[in-house]
Amino acid sequence: MTKTNAGHFFEDFALGQILAHATPRTATAGDQALYLALTGTRFALASSSPFAASLGYPRAPLDDLLAFHLVFGKTVPDISLNAIASLGYANCIFKAPLYDGDTVTAESRVIGLKENSNRKTGVVYVHSIGRNQHNETVLDYVRWVMVRKRDPTSPAPDPLVPELPEAVSIEDLVVPPGLDLSRYCAVMAGSHHLWDDYEPGERIDHVDGMTIEEAEHQMAARLYQNTAKVHFNLHAEKDGRFGRRIVYGGHVISLARALSFNGLANAFAIAAINGGTHTAPAFAGDTVYAWSEVLERRELPGRSDLGALRLRTVAVKDRSCADFPYQDAKDAYDRAVLLDLDYTVFMPRRV
Repeated sequence: MTKTNAGHFFEDFALGQILAHATPRTATAGDQALYLALTGTRFALASSSPFAASLGYPRAPLDDLLAFHLVFGKTVPDISLNAIASLGYANCIFKAPLYDGDTVTAESRVIGLKENSNRKTGVVYVHSIGRNQHNETVLDYVRWVMVRKRDPTSPAPDPLVPELPEAVSIEDLVVPPGLDLSRYCAVMAGSHHLWDDYEPGERIDHVDGMTIEEAEHQMAARLYQNTAKVHFNLHAEKDGRFGRRIVYGGHVISLARALSFNGLANAFAIAAINGGTHTAPAFAGDTVYAWSEVLERRELPGRSDLGALRLRTVAVKDRSCADFPYQDAKDAYDRAVLLDLDYTVFMPRRV
């Protein structure tokens, strides 16, 4: 019997299957610093402990997406080691801040399976939960991934695609405990535009671009202990669909979020990811740009100082976003589009 882990293929998954993921991961200040170096993120909450303390946090929490990637990385060896592509996300709720010194564990349940018509691959839907050392839920989300079959002739299970909400409900959003915006400093945050200044339908070109380097995207995936072969193994991938390594889709999400600072600087925390689609792969050498649309401006029950914005952020490659590249009349994505992300952020209101 082999002692090595070849990862799960499509036929190894079963509905209701529970996967407890190795290994516990203790986050450090070094992780936060490296994440900043890899993405250039400038949001004040995760950048400054004094700023965070002024809002009632004990110190600067880890960037929300760094927490997401650490949980996601735990799931890869059991779910997407043999993946061709990570396809999408839904119903992702950020339930508690993660701090340096916290230890993350993760567990997933298979909630959907569907073999593709080529019989060589199938889509696996999982519900994953990340917890800290106190067994508090940090992150709760669904994702789906296209996974290779070990044997194309093996029988497929009856297809089941789970029904997922269009967006996380306002009642399910979790406001960080003890959040106090009475001393919020928009000057230090980087913008005077608050929740009240954004209108549904408004589009924002984030202007800046960031080129992905080969070593950089591999380092990012290693930081999250994401072992998916498509990100690392050029010897294998040179004979694959693209002949080269694919950039981890989560890195594109992080770059889009970092770029969105220019226009959304006061979106200090991510409350939820409502849905997301990786519409095309990214590769080293691609330059990422981003634009956002305000989908909804939502009031939070019992809070006159804090609101939620539901946003669509679209990341594109090698093309500026002055004309907001997106979809045509037939809902086909522009060839430059890499990511279509629907998410909700917290932002201070004018009091």
